[in-house]
Amino acid sequence: MPAVNLYDAKTNLSSLVDRAARGEEIVIAKGGRPMARLVPLDRRTAPRRLGLFANQIQVFENFDDPLPDDVMAAFEGLGN
Repeated sequence: MPAVNLYDAKTNLSSLVDRAARGEEIVIAKGGRPMARLVPLDRRTAPRRLGLFANQIQVFENFDDPLPDDVMAAFEGLGN
């Protein structure tokens, strides 16, 4: 796994991403200390099926409305 210093990684990000996309793992170091790893994404083995839940779910018109105060308080840990 080659190590690249942070300055070079910023300068050459596009080529590093291309290398990672081809399967290479690249360590990004700052001051000689490894800080991050650039790795390829897992490849999907089968294409995604679109419309898997078509006509099986319903999104109501008020979906994006603000939550009621009591529900919001429960999410924020202020509920009973």
